[in-house]
Amino acid sequence: MAEKEVILTLVGLKKLEDELEHLKTQRRREVAERIKQAIEFGDISENSEYEDAKNEQAFIEGRILTLEKMLRNARVIDDSDIVTDSVSLGSTVLLKDLDYGDEIEYTIIGSAEADPIANKISNESPVGKAILGQVNGSIVEVTVPAGKLRYQIMNIHK
Repeated sequence: MAEKEVILTLVGLKKLEDELEHLKTQRRREVAERIKQAIEFGDISENSEYEDAKNEQAFIEGRILTLEKMLRNARVIDDSDIVTDSVSLGSTVLLKDLDYGDEIEYTIIGSAEADPIANKISNESPVGKAILGQVNGSIVEVTVPAGKLRYQIMNIHK
């Protein structure tokens, strides 16, 4: 089965690489030390420190595998890939809510880097899907759990 492509910016790629390096070099060593200390306490069958450390070790190893898979399937978008005549991955888009008049600016990125609090939304999110490929002035309708939202694309830039 083909693995899903992970779309990243250069900043996102660096962030994942740094996290992977940290987990492999520091966190693995720290957890191994915690396990060693817990074993020294004696009977590990009722040793909560040992159980906690083993659970943390499993989490770290799982995260390492996830990060390695993401990096193996990464496609990096850079400024030369971003167009401003229509919404694409990497575009920053100014939207006007046609029902309330509010304006909000989103950057469209891959799901691995999405951070709605920082106005970075995934190309797979309802709003991201609705505006991809659209041009300045387009009006889009987005179905969300709370109902339908209507936006007009006011500006597209890098």
